[in-house]
Parts: sequence; structure tokens; C-alpha cells
Amino acid sequence: VQLVESGGGSVQTGGSLRLSCAASGSTVSRHCLGWARQAPGKEREWVAAVDVNDNTGVADSVKGRFTVSRHSYNLFLHMTTLEPEDTAMYYCAAGRRWEGSQCVPEYWGQATQVTVS
Repeated sequence: VQLVESGGGSVQTGGSLRLSCAASGSTVSRHCLGWARQAPGKEREWVAAVDVNDNTGVADSVKGRFTVSRHSYNLFLHMTTLEPEDTAMYYCAAGRRWEGSQCVPEYWGQATQVTVS
């Protein structure tokens, strides 16, 4: 499974961004897809994910502001009311296991930078 993120950039506090992840590979349809982020000096944290049945999970830290969706082999993260604390590298991930409303990652994309100021 290959994952390519796009849509990152710089935005002002309170603004919105939509991240996209293009997944490819013959087994993508059997994988859950999700987003994680990593800020400088911090551990990577799970943000949101979608399983193969379109069930979703969203981290409490972004619930109500971020929405995750999946269409065919594409994953999206619609981020609203962005805060400086949302500044991070955002990674797309894929995996075959869904546990606790999270996708257990086996594959990672290269990430896209989101900066909120």
C-alpha cells in the first residue's frame, strides 16, 4: 500500500484546511485508513480514521473541529477552527486492524505540513 498526502499549508488561527491522501495498491479496499500528526518535540498522536465499513474514529482533541471521510481509495481530513496547537506534520496511515476506533498502522505516507499562526 502506498500513501501520498496533499493539502497542507499555512493558515491563520480559526481557518480551515482539507488534507487528502491518495492510497494505492491491490489490497487498499481491505485496509482502514487514518491520519496521525506529530508536532516538533512531541510524540506522534492519532487524529482520525475510517475503517473498511466507513465507521470513523476521531481523537477527543479534535472532535467537533475535524471530520474524516473516505471515498474509494482517497482519504480526507477536513479541519476547521484551526488553532496553533494543530501545527504538525500530518501523516496518512493504512492498516488491516481496527481497534478502539483507531486504525492500527502498517503503512505510512511521507506527511504534509500544517502550520497555524
